[in-house]
Amino acid sequence: MNPVEYLDTHCPWCAEMISLEIECIEPEQEYIEDCPVCCAPMLVSVRIPCAGPPWLQVEREGG
Repeated sequence: MNPVEYLDTHCPWCAEMISLEIECIEPEQEYIEDCPVCCAPMLVSVRIPCAGPPWLQVEREGG
Protein backbone atom coordinates (compact mmCIF):
# COMPACT_ATOMS: atom_id res chain seq x y z
CA MET A 1 0.00 0.00 0.00
CA ASN A 2 1.21 3.48 -0.82
CA PRO A 3 1.83 5.96 2.03
CA VAL A 4 -0.82 8.19 0.41
CA GLU A 5 -4.03 6.99 -1.26
CA TYR A 6 -6.72 9.01 -3.03
CA LEU A 7 -10.26 7.83 -2.33
CA ASP A 8 -13.39 9.04 -4.10
CA THR A 9 -16.57 9.68 -2.13
CA HIS A 10 -19.57 11.99 -2.10
CA CYS A 11 -19.84 15.08 0.08
CA PRO A 12 -22.56 14.49 2.71
CA TRP A 13 -23.68 18.14 2.29
CA CYS A 14 -23.73 18.89 -1.45
CA ALA A 15 -23.54 15.28 -2.80
CA GLU A 16 -20.74 16.19 -5.26
CA MET A 17 -18.10 13.57 -6.01
CA ILE A 18 -14.84 14.48 -4.26
CA SER A 19 -11.42 12.87 -3.95
CA LEU A 20 -9.76 12.82 -0.53
CA GLU A 21 -6.06 12.36 0.10
CA ILE A 22 -5.59 9.72 2.81
CA GLU A 23 -2.27 9.28 4.59
CA CYS A 24 -1.92 5.55 5.29
CA ILE A 25 0.40 5.87 8.29
CA GLU A 26 -2.12 5.41 11.14
CA PRO A 27 -4.44 2.37 11.29
CA GLU A 28 -7.39 4.51 12.44
CA GLN A 29 -7.95 8.21 11.82
CA GLU A 30 -10.78 10.65 12.41
CA TYR A 31 -10.58 14.31 11.45
CA ILE A 32 -12.56 17.27 10.13
CA GLU A 33 -12.03 18.36 6.53
CA ASP A 34 -13.92 20.96 4.50
CA CYS A 35 -15.53 19.85 1.26
CA PRO A 36 -13.48 21.23 -1.65
CA VAL A 37 -16.74 22.03 -3.51
CA CYS A 38 -19.12 23.57 -0.94
CA CYS A 39 -16.66 24.21 1.96
CA ALA A 40 -18.96 22.54 4.51
CA PRO A 41 -17.21 20.62 7.32
CA MET A 42 -17.13 16.82 7.05
CA LEU A 43 -16.18 14.25 9.67
CA VAL A 44 -13.80 11.85 7.90
CA SER A 45 -13.21 8.40 9.43
CA VAL A 46 -10.54 6.14 7.94
CA ARG A 47 -9.40 2.63 8.81
CA ILE A 48 -6.33 1.09 7.24
CA PRO A 49 -6.51 -2.74 7.33
CA CYS A 50 -3.43 -4.97 7.24
CA ALA A 51 -4.58 -6.21 3.84
CA GLY A 52 -6.99 -4.72 1.35
CA PRO A 53 -8.05 -1.18 0.53
CA PRO A 54 -8.58 1.60 3.09
CA TRP A 55 -12.10 1.98 4.53
CA LEU A 56 -13.58 5.50 4.38
CA GLN A 57 -16.71 7.03 5.90
CA VAL A 58 -17.73 10.68 5.53
CA GLU A 59 -20.48 12.31 7.60
CA ARG A 60 -21.84 15.81 8.16
CA GLU A 61 -20.01 17.61 10.94
CA GLY A 62 -22.30 19.48 13.28
CA GLY A 63 -25.56 18.72 11.70
